[in-house]
Amino acid sequence: MSVKKIFTIPDPILKKKSLPIKNVDSSVKKLMDDMLETMYAAPGIGLAAVQVGVLKRVVVIDLSKKEEKTPPLFFVNPEIISTSEEQVSYEEGCLSIPNQFAEIKRPKRCHVKYLDYNGKKKDLKADGLLATCIQHEIDHLNGILFIDYLSKLKKDLILKKVIKQKKEIDRVIV
Repeated sequence: MSVKKIFTIPDPILKKKSLPIKNVDSSVKKLMDDMLETMYAAPGIGLAAVQVGVLKRVVVIDLSKKEEKTPPLFFVNPEIISTSEEQVSYEEGCLSIPNQFAEIKRPKRCHVKYLDYNGKKKDLKADGLLATCIQHEIDHLNGILFIDYLSKLKKDLILKKVIKQKKEIDRVIV
């Protein structure tokens, strides 16, 4: 396993649509393992393959708390079948938009079908934070970022902040 580089805005790869996986083979499993290690190192609770520069429909999620560990979730070719009309608002952040957060309203529940780590067909009804995280990561697979739900003014402000942070990090003082 290895930690991969996480692409950040305004990198154009983040706006591209990811392609479906034909079958879950050893290379896809290695990608998922690397993504999990990258997500933990960042640290984050979800990561889509596009965020590490791979345009494949793969997502990893781990909502575990230190006091109660649960196994991570692996989603290959995830597809939302339905969502609830009831909405919930969470302050979302993103590893591809470092240190920026905004309140985003999404459906409270979602029903998703996907292939798991071993390529088995799965069906999951999620609510709360898990539903929000699944929707956020599937958005990545479709080239959508959480800031795309904001007004143009708020989105531009976040983009400017991230670009400014990058410039400050790239400076070398001798």
